[in-house]
Amino acid sequence: MLDTVARRAMRTPVDRLAAVVDRSAVTPNRLTLLGLVLGVSAAVSAAGAHWWLALVLWLASRVADGLDGALARRRATEAPPQAAGGFLDITADFIVYGAFVIGVGVGVGSGQSLLPFMFVLLGYYVNGSAFLAYSSIAERTGRQIDDGRSLSFLGGIAEGTETIAVHSLWCLMPGAADAIAWAWACVVLASAVARLVVGYRALA
Repeated sequence: MLDTVARRAMRTPVDRLAAVVDRSAVTPNRLTLLGLVLGVSAAVSAAGAHWWLALVLWLASRVADGLDGALARRRATEAPPQAAGGFLDITADFIVYGAFVIGVGVGVGSGQSLLPFMFVLLGYYVNGSAFLAYSSIAERTGRQIDDGRSLSFLGGIAEGTETIAVHSLWCLMPGAADAIAWAWACVVLASAVARLVVGYRALA
């Protein structure tokens, strides 16, 4: 829901940071892999209840995730964007998001149910299936959504900006993580239903 506004607001500072890291040894794919390593490390830290470390690693992973696309756009005049980079990026995002939910669930799991975190994962699974299926079919039928990203993303209530905020909130308020997870699961599942409806109508 907030991705369009957030991407517009962050584009200039992210592009400036991409200019700073634009060196021959730094590539978009390496930034994607760095974000993956940082994200999985954040999940491991959350599982060990090292909440501040998890928060720092989580936010650092999202910065790397934003930089890979900015660097790819910056270098687009030198070489055409590689489809493999977009594939790697979305795959890394799914790994990091899922791993972090599991990590938080384990980290707060003493005496608390993992059920809300399982529902969050279900919501992520349905959302991911909806927009990946839409992107694939839209590509074949010429109905892509061109917003500068590798895939055609269907907008929703729960997008990347909200996900970053909620995952950060888990680290800041681990004692309330299960309650936050229940609320977030409801939002993510509602977003999934909306994406299914919108996607179906767009392709009908």
